[in-house]
Amino acid sequence: MTNEKKSSGSQQSLRITLKRSPIGTPYKHRLVLRGLGLRKLNATVLRPSTDQVKGMIAKVGYLLEVSPQ
Repeated sequence: MTNEKKSSGSQQSLRITLKRSPIGTPYKHRLVLRGLGLRKLNATVLRPSTDQVKGMIAKVGYLLEVSPQ
C-alpha cells in the first residue's frame, strides 16, 4: 500500500488547454472534454499523467494543446 502512495506522489501532471471549439464535433467528444474539465476556449486544467487521461487526450487531441507540467 505504501508503494502505491509513493508512485502516485511522483506522478507528473499534464497542462491541457482547449484551443479549438467543439462545435461540430461528435457528442462523445464533447463528453470527453467535459470529463477533462474543459468548458471554455483557452481554459487550462492540470490532470495527472495516467493512462485514462492520456486516452481521453488521444480521442480529442485535435482540439487540445498538451504540455507537461
